[in-house]
Amino acid sequence: MAVKNPRKAAIIEKFREGEGDSGSTRVQVAVLTDRIVHLTEHLKKFPKDHATRRGLLRLVGRRAALLRYYARKNVSAYRELIQELGIRR
Repeated sequence: MAVKNPRKAAIIEKFREGEGDSGSTRVQVAVLTDRIVHLTEHLKKFPKDHATRRGLLRLVGRRAALLRYYARKNVSAYRELIQELGIRR
């Protein structure tokens, strides 16, 4: 099944590990990071949007859990990924 969102498709293409890879930890972290950045910009314009803030915090928590898992499995790839995405850790 093809991805309809062109931004998401570009991120998957950039971070995938092989042909047909759309769900590896690396891809999931990259997609979540893009959504987090987008929602952060939205909340700068609309600071009283508490429903979006709650959703953003859930995404940040999910990304943190994936990053902890990735750091346990492959430390060098984890460091490369957070540097490439510009994530503070």
